[in-house]
Amino acid sequence: MTVLEILNRTKVFFEKKGIPDARLDAEYIISHGLQMKSRMDIYLNFEKPLTEAELDVLRQMVARRANREPLQHIIGDTSFRGFIIKCDPRALIPRPETESLVDMAKEALKGIENPFIVEVGTGTAAISIACAKEIAGAKVLATDISEDALSLARENAEANGLGETLAFSKGDLLDAVTATDKIDCLIANLPYIPDGEKGKLQPEVDKFDPALALYGGPDGLTLVRKLLQQTEGKLNAGAPILLEIGSEQAEVLKNEAANYPWLEFSGIHKDYCGNVRFVSYKAK
Repeated sequence: MTVLEILNRTKVFFEKKGIPDARLDAEYIISHGLQMKSRMDIYLNFEKPLTEAELDVLRQMVARRANREPLQHIIGDTSFRGFIIKCDPRALIPRPETESLVDMAKEALKGIENPFIVEVGTGTAAISIACAKEIAGAKVLATDISEDALSLARENAEANGLGETLAFSKGDLLDAVTATDKIDCLIANLPYIPDGEKGKLQPEVDKFDPALALYGGPDGLTLVRKLLQQTEGKLNAGAPILLEIGSEQAEVLKNEAANYPWLEFSGIHKDYCGNVRFVSYKAK
């Protein structure tokens, strides 16, 4: 069987299994399984016959994806703003849309020397790694309540050359922050899916992402509200709070802004795809 034949068969098989982007996933799996440098190498090797050993490798990977295991778990990593982030069931897979949080932080921190950035609920540490790499002089603290997530986060920090410069702390939201310095920027992509959505999500999410990283109470905002309550006296004046939320939750949070009189609600923001995905506040 040639590379082209296995590509076409895998695409059709994935389509029958209801996998989105069936051909793209087939390309990623085949190029990874055959240790090619990129997906483009597939098109340079269409007529290459595959050995039985190569087919065995691909069969195992294809079976995993057909079971709706996330592509990032099968390949083992994903790219976040160009940084390679290891992915496995210990933490939520970072989504491309979330990259906008880093742009928002960079814009908000212009002119601030050596800013102290805290990311709550870091997961893989993708956001913290990008901030540490892209914001000059930044001191970044990444927190999570999950020891599994923190172990993965530390591995990613080490792999991206930040083993000694990116700090980690375990705890519940801002309870994990023991530093005496006030925060210059607070970032969080907390669980925001309503509990009632359990069992209704795509299998890749429902079966393989940790529930701890997904569900945020009856309306999804339990942890977001708790975090906002904890911010009193913890941030420097003018410091931004940048939160990823569900699109339908932005107006809810805007209407509840008076519950946090030490904060100013500063905006509802869209992601690269034009979807409402973030809200921001400023410390007074």
